[in-house]
Amino acid sequence: MKYLNEDTLVQQTTADYLKSKLGWDSVYAYNQETFGADGLLGRKSDREVVLTRYLREAIKKFNPELPETAYDEAVRQVVDYSQSQSMLSSNFDKYKMFKDGALVSFQGEHGEIKKERLRLFDFNEAANNHFLAVRELWVQGDLYRRRIDIAGFVNGLPLLFVECKNIHKDLRNAYERNLADYKDTIPHFFHHNAMVMLANGDKAKIGTLTAGYEHFHEWKRLSESDPGVVDMETLLAAAKNLQKVFLLGFVRLSRQKNFIEEKQSAGKPNLSWIRGVVATPRPK
Repeated sequence: MKYLNEDTLVQQTTADYLKSKLGWDSVYAYNQETFGADGLLGRKSDREVVLTRYLREAIKKFNPELPETAYDEAVRQVVDYSQSQSMLSSNFDKYKMFKDGALVSFQGEHGEIKKERLRLFDFNEAANNHFLAVRELWVQGDLYRRRIDIAGFVNGLPLLFVECKNIHKDLRNAYERNLADYKDTIPHFFHHNAMVMLANGDKAKIGTLTAGYEHFHEWKRLSESDPGVVDMETLLAAAKNLQKVFLLGFVRLSRQKNFIEEKQSAGKPNLSWIRGVVATPRPK
């Protein structure tokens, strides 16, 4: 029997599923990424965590016929962060921008100063957004360099973090050793994060940035009426609607008391909204 390591069993399988079943773009960056505007991802260096090539395209698509300075300002706001802010505080600020849009000022046709909120996502039609899974993404922190198993980008924003382990390893190891290390050494990668997935090819757990391991949820069923089955296949099947989890979830959260603000203090992610989004048909 061929031995399956974390790359062949989990990383590649997950990335291939996102590509073949969901239509995500998928690239392998480990030893193939070149930097610069014409590089694999358009990054200037491995310190960059936002793929501005795709972000700018999305902003121009959703907010047409504005001056280039408006797009420049929106990209700057999404990318920039304060060194004095904590990872969690930055994540909260980015979440509000994702939901409400980036407020920019620019000069109108007659010299007047105009203000407008520029949309970063199409919340009504998930297919209008760009989804990209990047395997083995190198990210440079202040002192250390780390390689992320799978980073999921939506319109160039790293909303999904996936940590993959060998099938015989417990998922708690992925949480306590790997995720904790990444949050400590490359915290700026998580400023835009919306979802964390831990997987070993057999089982998978899903949670939020600040949740304790005991509050990461096994995705037991695709709908509340299904019998409970905990395995990687169930999570991947649920990923058929992953676009709606990311995008329509923001819409639902905006109609409630702020999700991140409400839940981060307790450290208990309420994933009922995720399952609800998955089970909800796409708006027509």
